[in-house]
Amino acid sequence: MSARNPGRPGRLRRVLLPVGALLGVVAAAGITVVALRATSGPECHGTLPLKIAVTPAVEEVVRGAADDYQATQPMVEGKCVQVRVEARAAADVANELPTAQINPPALWVPDSSMWAAETQRQAGDEGVDAPRLDILDPLAGSPLVIAGSERSMTALGWPITPVTWAKVVDPSVQVTLSDPTTSTEGLATLAVIRAQLGNPDGTPKAELIGALLRVGRNALPSVRDAFGKVVGGADDAPVFTASEQSVLAANRAAGSRRVVASYPKEGTVSFDYPVVRVNRAGEQAGTAEAAVGFEQALRTPRTAQRFAEAGFRTPDGVAPGGWTNDEDGVRGDDVALMKTPDPDQVSELLRTWGAVSLDTRLLAVLDVSGSMAEKMSNGQTRVEAAREAALTALGMLPDTSEIGLWAFSTNKKPPNDWIELVPIGPLGEPIGGAPRRVQLQKGAGNLPALVGGGTALNETALAAFRHVQQTYDPSKINSVTLITDGSNDDISSIDLPGLLATLKREADPARPVPMIMVGLGADADMNALRQIADATGGKAYQAMEPEDIRGVLLDGISQRRCRPNC
Repeated sequence: MSARNPGRPGRLRRVLLPVGALLGVVAAAGITVVALRATSGPECHGTLPLKIAVTPAVEEVVRGAADDYQATQPMVEGKCVQVRVEARAAADVANELPTAQINPPALWVPDSSMWAAETQRQAGDEGVDAPRLDILDPLAGSPLVIAGSERSMTALGWPITPVTWAKVVDPSVQVTLSDPTTSTEGLATLAVIRAQLGNPDGTPKAELIGALLRVGRNALPSVRDAFGKVVGGADDAPVFTASEQSVLAANRAAGSRRVVASYPKEGTVSFDYPVVRVNRAGEQAGTAEAAVGFEQALRTPRTAQRFAEAGFRTPDGVAPGGWTNDEDGVRGDDVALMKTPDPDQVSELLRTWGAVSLDTRLLAVLDVSGSMAEKMSNGQTRVEAAREAALTALGMLPDTSEIGLWAFSTNKKPPNDWIELVPIGPLGEPIGGAPRRVQLQKGAGNLPALVGGGTALNETALAAFRHVQQTYDPSKINSVTLITDGSNDDISSIDLPGLLATLKREADPARPVPMIMVGLGADADMNALRQIADATGGKAYQAMEPEDIRGVLLDGISQRRCRPNC
């Protein structure tokens, strides 16, 4: 039966008081229930709850639409529809919907179709019991902008020239990113950075990994934290990314322009606020009809006006008139938009972020045999090139990462072929009167002075594997990175078949220690390095040029999460 609006009063008048009491409880739980009128309306034989999950930025607009819809006294199959609006972050809903069996929303308005498409993909993987998602047309739009205090943005050229995405990944610029796994701002920024620095085949470039490591060190749980620093008066607060609408809303709430926005000339992505119909087996009869009715209320001219008043653009990007940088911190000009990532790209983005943002526990093992004194194409010796690459990667890791440093060659410290220059521990932890990060820099600086002897590859690889496994930290990604330019020439050591058999026997799936093996130049024994890496679930790389070393180290970092099952 279609929604209708008879004129005589009915049963609802008699149950209003207990429903009103219930509303106080529900409101305390963060859900807004739009009550039915009791003065007139249909005779209801019960109620039909219609749960709507919305991103917080559009909550007030959706509430207004719910008021309009509820005023028509909608009734479906003899039951009066009762709209329940729940404000929740899109990432939270996206994480729960594929397996949600108890009271999922019938409609969902996330701030980006990226979350909706990723959730739709995940739900498809869950089989017939998962909800079916239909992604409908968007309700509004708001481009992703680069934002900050006037002081910090002026230093980057605003308002004379647009602040570019290149500045966001520039190591000299203080930038913070909200966590892409929990915020659309972070995910959208990740998509833009990927478009600027990713390979065409979807794999990340070394520059992308480096950029993510840098911005990830200061990642915030929510963009609200970044706004809080600027609105609170911290002129030196980091630059961050946000939706245009959120900048406008923050300035309106503050009563003056505190945050300013720049529109990157390279283009940006837009938040698009789609309506998502969540269909599930066993939902209450009439839910589909009620959902259609409420979606119509979300698309009325009055609701469109509410979106405009709240600082949103139309779905095709047209902004309300009257915005100025001087008063609002935003402007309503046309914005060049990039293509929104598809579900596969979103999944890849989240995997890459997950890998680079995980805390690592890594033992770096560098060859200091005599051949490491040979020069490479840029005039650096092999050991100098390895040292510089290691220091570059080290500088990108957060203080919570645990790093240690060994050097090896034959008879370096009899009876062992290796020496521990810095024990594994947090980079920010004091050791020997200075942070471990500084001690590692000193230790790496001393590597050229240690060059000499042969390549004790096999014994050192086994010792490094055992050391990390025996001191395993389950809260981190544990691994060994070994850099060498030759092959094992320690005739008194374990041979390659014996090494491989031992590594396979001692490998523990509950305590994986993948070995990332890096061969420098044409003389590196890549056959042996690949077999050692394979035996531990790691990967072997060959670096022919000095600039290759940094790239393979960063690639190794980007794949930490999937090891040993990549």
